[in-house]
Amino acid sequence: MAALLADHIAGARRSLQIAIYDLKLDGDSAHLLQEAIRAAQSRGVGIRLVYNDQHPHERPLPPPGFVDPEFLRLAGVESRAISGIPDLMHHKYVVRDAGSPDALVWTGSTNWTTDSWTREENVIVRIASQDVADTYLANFEELWDKRVVRQSGHQAADWSRLDEQLRVRPYFTPARAPGLVHELALQIARAQRRLRICSPVLTSGPILASLAERLAAPRGLDIQGCYDRTQMVEVSHQWAEQPQSAWKQRLWDTVREGIAWGAKESTPYNPGSIHDFMHAKCMVADDRVFVGSYNLSHSGEENAENVLEIENPATADMFAGFIERVAERYRS
Repeated sequence: MAALLADHIAGARRSLQIAIYDLKLDGDSAHLLQEAIRAAQSRGVGIRLVYNDQHPHERPLPPPGFVDPEFLRLAGVESRAISGIPDLMHHKYVVRDAGSPDALVWTGSTNWTTDSWTREENVIVRIASQDVADTYLANFEELWDKRVVRQSGHQAADWSRLDEQLRVRPYFTPARAPGLVHELALQIARAQRRLRICSPVLTSGPILASLAERLAAPRGLDIQGCYDRTQMVEVSHQWAEQPQSAWKQRLWDTVREGIAWGAKESTPYNPGSIHDFMHAKCMVADDRVFVGSYNLSHSGEENAENVLEIENPATADMFAGFIERVAERYRS
């Protein structure tokens, strides 16, 4: 993983914009990335990095991010902290050479940590598109200039066609969260053949409601998925302490019991514990894929997140196969 990311950095000729929630590496992996960053700077590549700045908290959800200041010092990269209180700067993307025909975006659910690369289920997507890269750059500039999560994510969710059978559009939150959640719930409602879902937690009311409604649909719609059981148990505890959330618990019970889920028993979070969560965040609705940093959660709508909506049968088949394998691994 370090070699793959270092190769992405090594291909930069003009600029790199990095937005990362969790960065904690040591040993060869850290050294490899630091060297790749320093080598890019020596070629004249402009590099900037924004990261989530959050203090530890008692509740295990969401697990707090941490960016190692020593890594940044050794890499020599210009960086700015984005306050993670109350909303998280939850991105995990790298924009390479935005504004040029060779622009490339690296995004997905994967943090830069050893646990992310070795213990968690995660997804990485790389998109070669100047239009998409320019949109991610605009999102980065908002965070860089304003340093406030709530003032980010205003980029329009416009389609970009990469070839005759592939088009993609990015969503950013919090500003575009209503549009993203509406589109997710709409595609769940419209799916005819298959729904495949990977999300550590599922707490978004519109998404839970749309899933519950589809369970009453005529046979023919195949629904499978995987979530993190440990985290959803904690969510249920939180709902139990909030009477106004009882309706969500009923919806979740319906969805949990009516779908063929896999549920990973991950290690409960505490300071110093390993992070082995089921961390992939992706959904397939027929031939459409949603993938990024966003959990299917209400809190995610208030964070700085990004999601790619990809319309392509081959890509949807690949993601569906991945989700089915993860679900089968943790199906009880």
